[in-house]
Amino acid sequence: MASSLIALTSRVIRHIPKKHIHIAPMSSYVRPLIGKREIVGFGFNGEPNYVDRSDFPLPAIRWQEPSPDIQALREKEKGDWSKLSIEEKKALYRASFCQTFAEFKAPTGEWKSVIGLGLLILSSALWVFYFLKAFVYSPLPITFDKEHREGQFRRIIDLQVNPVQGAASKWDYEKDDWKK
Repeated sequence: MASSLIALTSRVIRHIPKKHIHIAPMSSYVRPLIGKREIVGFGFNGEPNYVDRSDFPLPAIRWQEPSPDIQALREKEKGDWSKLSIEEKKALYRASFCQTFAEFKAPTGEWKSVIGLGLLILSSALWVFYFLKAFVYSPLPITFDKEHREGQFRRIIDLQVNPVQGAASKWDYEKDDWKK
């Protein structure tokens, strides 16, 4: 797939008239940053930089600086692509691109560290909560005991609090039990 992408882009670029290709003029700080690498397009945001992105598959500069071997292959690529071997096509691809789509879209396993860090934070928060509950906070008042809560609920029923829709509406005062 990678060799067919290179073949397709080189064929398309070869047929575009040079007057339609606009490469922004380089400022003085760009050349030391990119070295002798070739500028082959507009680039992401118009900057001559290299980035592997699936939504922007053609970076502005080539990945490697040209070497004599790569220059010879570039001359050979101008001819018939069927005469190039698979190794030569791969060498041309690696001279222009750092990674294939499969390589830079492959899962990195970063989710494992994110889940691990999340669990670590959660466990430390639980330990802090336990420490505060055991050593810092005072015990709950006696009114939180079950018998006191039941007594408070019985008082609500006896006072007929919210007799239309509340608990008092479901209490049968004649039988002193819940309505059925």
